[in-house]
Amino acid sequence: MLALDLADDKQVFALTDHDSQILARRTVKCRPWHLAEAIAWGQQQALAAGFAGVTLACEPTGHRWKVVDRLAAAAGIELVCVQPLLVARAREAEDFTRDKSDDKDAQLIARLATQLHVYFPEQADATWARLRHLGARRVEKVTRLGAARQQLRDLLECAWPAALDAAGKPLDSMTWRAAMSVARCDPDRIHRLGRARLARAVAKELPRWGGQRVCHRILDALYEAAADPRGVPAQRLGGLERARFALADLLHAQNSRDQVETLMVQVLDELELTDLVTTIDGLSAVGAAAILAETGDLTRFDSARALVKHAGLCPRENASGTYAGKTTISGRGRPLLRVASWRAVWGALPHNEVLAARHAHLTSREHNRLTDAQARVAVAGSLLRQLFVVVTTRTPWDAEIASGQHRSRSEVDAPAA
Repeated sequence: MLALDLADDKQVFALTDHDSQILARRTVKCRPWHLAEAIAWGQQQALAAGFAGVTLACEPTGHRWKVVDRLAAAAGIELVCVQPLLVARAREAEDFTRDKSDDKDAQLIARLATQLHVYFPEQADATWARLRHLGARRVEKVTRLGAARQQLRDLLECAWPAALDAAGKPLDSMTWRAAMSVARCDPDRIHRLGRARLARAVAKELPRWGGQRVCHRILDALYEAAADPRGVPAQRLGGLERARFALADLLHAQNSRDQVETLMVQVLDELELTDLVTTIDGLSAVGAAAILAETGDLTRFDSARALVKHAGLCPRENASGTYAGKTTISGRGRPLLRVASWRAVWGALPHNEVLAARHAHLTSREHNRLTDAQARVAVAGSLLRQLFVVVTTRTPWDAEIASGQHRSRSEVDAPAA
């Protein structure tokens, strides 16, 4: 076992036998792309020790392990990965301290690998890898969009709170956004423009925000709010100027998010999955793409249960003897996959009768009744299972199968009485 403690410019190797006895060590100061010679050294040392071959093991550090995987494949060596959490636990189990060094970590990686506490890393092709990168880009833009919205709200609550009363959900209103953009978040500018000129300018600005028709009720309310003096006087000038920057950030993040979502759907089209995943009622192509960007090719999972565990949505029991604690989800795996599944459930529940029925059952049963949030988590796991079956079997979603009410083929083909 050739274990590698992977870093930026210092790489530590430990060659061990099946009993984790050190056969050779080597420290190389170079970037991951220059490790081909060190990997060949490990092969030679293993052959000299009487072994037929060697397996390379490392922690999946950033994107560096992908470089090592390519070099290992070129050398004809299998690469396996060890979870960093297991290495941290093993480090503490050594002597109940947190003593850490690169040489010790390399030995721990080798020991865990020989004990088969490893997994084979994903071998994604160019299309699936592109979907992963686009998914990461979308998460970044969604986060920035949410931050810009919250910042805009906070600033206006301090500097011009009346503007937020112009619409029930002002930050979701296209007319409100367009009007604030035209006014540059300045109530004095609204008065200078006047009601008629403001309406014409908003009509021209609206398409930039994705709107089509001006809501004059909101426009009238915003025009009246321009005369409202509420707010902290000393903070108004600087706060409104900063709000203008936040509004521009919001528009940029929204356009960038829409752009990357379009590209993600195009990748789904290349994989011939768009028409398939959208057969699941309430699941949009973008929602499915966000999930698949985090999972990768679903055929690499042995079962739907493995996919749910990968997301950290599987139940974690807490019981001992007569004690029965609260059961929660494991929370392990990919947190962004949990987020993507959670968001998809909010769009799916109003339109998917199978998932809605499960949610209603979990929140209304007499024993072990779940809260709304807990039930949505459980439904997210169900959605992942259904998506796994649809994608891996290339079978359109069917409500009867998903609800467990599927009839046999003989019953379906039997003539009606």
